[in-house]
Amino acid sequence: MIKCKIIAYTQDAEKIVAEAAKLCYAKSDIDTLEENLTPDKVASFLELLSDLGHESPVEHASFTFAIEGVSRALLAQITRHRIASFSVQSQRYVSKCDFSYIIPPEIDAIPEAREEFIAAMREDAEHYESLRTKLISRHLAANLAAGMSEPEARKAAEKKANEDARFILPNACDTRIIMTMNVRSLHNFFRLRCCNRAQWEIRELATLMLFEVRKVCPLLFANAGPSCLHGACSEGAYSCGKAAEVRKKFQ
Repeated sequence: MIKCKIIAYTQDAEKIVAEAAKLCYAKSDIDTLEENLTPDKVASFLELLSDLGHESPVEHASFTFAIEGVSRALLAQITRHRIASFSVQSQRYVSKCDFSYIIPPEIDAIPEAREEFIAAMREDAEHYESLRTKLISRHLAANLAAGMSEPEARKAAEKKANEDARFILPNACDTRIIMTMNVRSLHNFFRLRCCNRAQWEIRELATLMLFEVRKVCPLLFANAGPSCLHGACSEGAYSCGKAAEVRKKFQ
């Protein structure tokens, strides 16, 4: 199961964005930006930005998420969102013996398919451990021959073994991610990945993230979600045809 939580975010994010908007549209100088910036005025400036489609002020606020229970397949998708920062659990430094894995719901729903999938994961784990053991043995011998101490030689051998043994690990293998995005990038992320047309795993993660940020900054994310939330579906002929259902979920 995907776990996602906000571990850090820009404090007073909505106020900071409102100050940036005020600077753009009012005569205020930097010493008077905060004057009369009541909660109502903050809401008014954020609504103005939304109505105008002026997105650069929201880049001043960012959120950092801790994510686990996701697959390496998801990692390949989420890192396509380039205006973001990622830290990912290393398969070089971290052994994946007896790795956890993510079962796609469509496979999980068919008993025979689920059984076959789990068997494949077990076989992958066995091959991973077998290859890793063979590699460690070879690298350890070489390191000891080079004069390294046993603990130092073993540690180096295990790391080097992980580098090559990981090539057999499946896309289903689990990983952990810490990700930081600014609000503008998050809006783009939610627009693309909360859509019913998005792949199921990243859609589930995006939905969790959206509900989390709305708890912290409801004004900044009031209009965030898939494109059909406040307009026409951007998928055109590929639309899921369930706009009303999607709007009910995210409004």
